[in-house]
Amino acid sequence: MISIEERLRELNIDLPPAPRPVGRFVHGVQHGQLLFMSGQGPLREDGSLARGKVGADVSLEEARLHARCVGLVLVSAMREMAGSLERIDRVIKLRGMVNAVPEFQDHPQVIDGCSDLLHDIFGARGEHARSAIGVASLPGGISVEIEAIVAVKPDN
Repeated sequence: MISIEERLRELNIDLPPAPRPVGRFVHGVQHGQLLFMSGQGPLREDGSLARGKVGADVSLEEARLHARCVGLVLVSAMREMAGSLERIDRVIKLRGMVNAVPEFQDHPQVIDGCSDLLHDIFGARGEHARSAIGVASLPGGISVEIEAIVAVKPDN
């Protein structure tokens, strides 16, 4: 069985550094063996945030890519909080919010961008429960925000 870091290399994934929180919060809080991860936005490779309203100026395909970018940020924050991705025992739940026009109905397909990434990286440990909802706006006009609950293995 290969390590998660080796799996990232196989997938040609370079995790971005976990961004500094904007506001008075932290990336997550560990309680027992659970990490309650703060919502993250879609950080592009150049460090900018992907903004826009899905169904107006952001297409479904673009929004899926934005959700994947959020997944990369979440995994980076998991590594920072757990000390190693090998300590990630299971992704328990995602809550995905899509900044969309009222007529947009494909919220689950958008959040699949993150869900697919987590499955690619963690395999069965990346399968999770999930909510995907539409919202009228998100901070800074970002297109997607996702938060997670993750189980970690105990320190040995």
